[in-house]
Amino acid sequence: MKKLLLLAGGLLLGGCTSVGSVGMVTKSMADPGSLLKNAQSYKELGPVEGEACRFFILAMVPFGDSTFSSAVDEALIKSGGDALLNVTVSSSLYGFIPIYNFFSYTCTNVKGIAIKLKQ
Repeated sequence: MKKLLLLAGGLLLGGCTSVGSVGMVTKSMADPGSLLKNAQSYKELGPVEGEACRFFILAMVPFGDSTFSSAVDEALIKSGGDALLNVTVSSSLYGFIPIYNFFSYTCTNVKGIAIKLKQ
């Protein structure tokens, strides 16, 4: 029984996730301060999701981009929006054969309500 619990615990350590919330996020090239000062009206486009991942082979060969801004930009490109409201952010890290770090990847996911600013 003790070995079974240790095995189950070891399998759970192969991946982890953290979650947070943000009120408003804009495109990486936008100036959020001016958007708030001008109090622009907007149109809700609906819920959207974006994901950005980075992969590692043997912990030495990385490729991809798992930054928060990349995930936000992907979500906004899909919807044609200018910003996201009520954003939930989660970051995950997964490893396959974690002892040797053969292959691992990390992903950042964003979910929120896309909005289009009215000019």
